[in-house]
This record gives sequence, C-alpha cells and structure tokens, in this order.
Amino acid sequence: MDLGLNGKVVLISGSYRGTGAGTAKVMAQEGAIVAVHGHQEGQATAVAEEIRLDGGQALEIHGNLLTTDGVESLVSAVEQECGPVDVLVNNYGAPAKTNWADPAELWHEAWETNVVSGVRLTQRVLPSMKARGWGRIIFLGTVGTEKPGKENPDYYSSKAALPVAVRSLAKDLSGTGVTANLVSPGIIATDEVREMLERRASRQNIEGWEEVQRWAIENVTPNLTGRIPEPHDIGRYVAFLASEAAWHITGADFKADGGSIDT
Repeated sequence: MDLGLNGKVVLISGSYRGTGAGTAKVMAQEGAIVAVHGHQEGQATAVAEEIRLDGGQALEIHGNLLTTDGVESLVSAVEQECGPVDVLVNNYGAPAKTNWADPAELWHEAWETNVVSGVRLTQRVLPSMKARGWGRIIFLGTVGTEKPGKENPDYYSSKAALPVAVRSLAKDLSGTGVTANLVSPGIIATDEVREMLERRASRQNIEGWEEVQRWAIENVTPNLTGRIPEPHDIGRYVAFLASEAAWHITGADFKADGGSIDT
C-alpha cells in the first residue's frame, strides 16, 4: 500500500537513537524527507548518514526542546532546508529515575520533557499545517501509564497526560485536515533494553537474543504475541498514522503493546 508519504517533510524529535531512529528510517524508506533531531550538534549525524547511505533523504538538526527559542531555531532550520513540516512526531521523552521520596520540584523536569516539549513543537508547526489543509501530529506515549510501578512516578504521570492532550488537540483541529494521534508502545527492543535484558538473563546462563527474548516474555514483560518489537516495528505504526490512508483516524491512542495490558 502506498502510504502517500513520498516527499513529505517529517520532523521526529529525539530521533538520534532508539525508537525515534527506527521511525526515521521507516519514514525515509517511504520516501519522506526526514529531519533527524539530536539535542547537541552532531548527535543526529550517524542516523542521518545511515538513511542517506540507504538511498533516503535526511537532514540532521539539533536544538533544545525545553525552550521556545530552541524549538524556533530547529523548526526554522527544517523549513529553510526542506520546506514546511508535514508530519511532526513528538517522540522525545525520558524517565528521570525518581521515586516518591524525591522533592516534588523534580517532577517539573518530567513534565517539561514528556509533555511540554511536544506542545512547543506542535504549536510551532500547526499554523502552516492548517494553512495548507494537511498535517499529522503524532505523540509517543507508553502503555506503562496503565500499569505503573512505584518507580518513576513523574515519568508515568506525565506520559499519562498525553491521551487527554491528544484528544483535546484533535478536537481543536476539527475540519482542518490535520490529525492528532498517540502511539503507546509496550517494551521495545532498543539497544539499551536489549543490553538490560541480556545482562539479567545471563545471570541464569541464558545467552543469545532469541533465548533472552523468550525468557523476558515469560519472566519480565509478558505479552500475547511472544515477541518484543524492534524500533522499526513501532516506526511502521507511526508511519501508517502519518499516511494518507489514515486521514479518518484522529484523537486515538493506539496501544502497540502485544496485548501486554491484559497479561
């Protein structure tokens, strides 16, 4: 199926690594012009170069998402080099490894990182999308908000705000040709996650990713498919929501978790 992304300008925050990088590669394979974002200069170079070596189009950008000036600078760089943003993927987010004994002031950082940074980017690109009558805003959440543990309460509570924010945004965009959606994955086999699982499994003399993955699903992160998705798998879901075919989907929260919520 042709997703209709050929020539579309796609900006993905925090796409220099992990799920963001996997999504950037998928978008480029669909013919999109991808702005690969890093926080510091040079951070996004490797991913952008990999995309270009694979025949795709990629621009490496950097900027601070926690300030209005930083967002203005990086979006302006994309517009000057590639044209207005057609698809914004608010991928950037991170836990702060807090607990309930930490000062409440530390929670501000989680909300700035996981919610407000995406709000800033969204507000910056929306006027152009509305004027052109086409656009896609996609946030990345987590199904962990429905089964949080006692650690990282700031992270999970901030991520839990995204379904409401996205639903509100979708209503605000009614009739504009711009959609807003949320993708909420379960555990993803990023490099960091694989390393963590392999380290834990090795204590029980379990080696090799296939065996580690089987052990993890049975003991750590159960799901109904029996597999842990790679970053590009999540990227495919994001690409579909960004596609022409998904024009009638807005205000939705897609659970890409292999049914783990019910396990």
